[in-house]
Amino acid sequence: MFKALRRDIRAVLERDPAARSAIEVLLCYPGVHALAYHRLAHRLWSHGWLTTARLVSHMARFMTGIEIHPAAKIAPGLFIDHGMGVVIGETAEVGENVTLLQGVTLGGTSLRREKRHPTLGNNVVVGAGAKIIGGFKIGDGSRIGAGSVVVREVPPNSVVVGVPGRVTYRDGQRVAGEIDLNQTDLPDPVSKAIEQLVERIRGLEAELETVRKKMEEERP
Repeated sequence: MFKALRRDIRAVLERDPAARSAIEVLLCYPGVHALAYHRLAHRLWSHGWLTTARLVSHMARFMTGIEIHPAAKIAPGLFIDHGMGVVIGETAEVGENVTLLQGVTLGGTSLRREKRHPTLGNNVVVGAGAKIIGGFKIGDGSRIGAGSVVVREVPPNSVVVGVPGRVTYRDGQRVAGEIDLNQTDLPDPVSKAIEQLVERIRGLEAELETVRKKMEEERP
């Protein structure tokens, strides 16, 4: 328990420049509190105390604004920044060193008792307000842009932006194993395609103007 708590505090100190000390993180960070509650709730759930586990998770939501289902599987190193409005569903799985910002939802799409919530690989960063809906995987090292809605699987080391989320790459490559919290320069493939079309139209207009002038010059 204390080992896991130390890992939680270290994750905050490594990834949040606003964190000044371990005692500040322990007392003032709701993400750390929510994870502590979840470990208790998950242990109760695993031993068959289902209603008690749900009660603990309900109390955690009231105290922190973060809702994590007791059955969700969370690996070490998760950092929930600010956290208000974060929802992690029953069959969700979160890998090591994942970062979730405010308002993230790991939601489900099925009414059946099956794998209906997403699996996040290691070193994934999910921007504020992003929604990941469905029982698929987000590959290791990927970033989900703020406000994106992801409804299909994402390969490793990818960047996803938009509604619905579209997979693209920053400079064509990413470095596996790196935690990248940058949410300001995520590329938009649709915007890039429109810019290319505009440039092509300008080129065609210039060629057309050249042809028109040449035809005028050749007239008797």
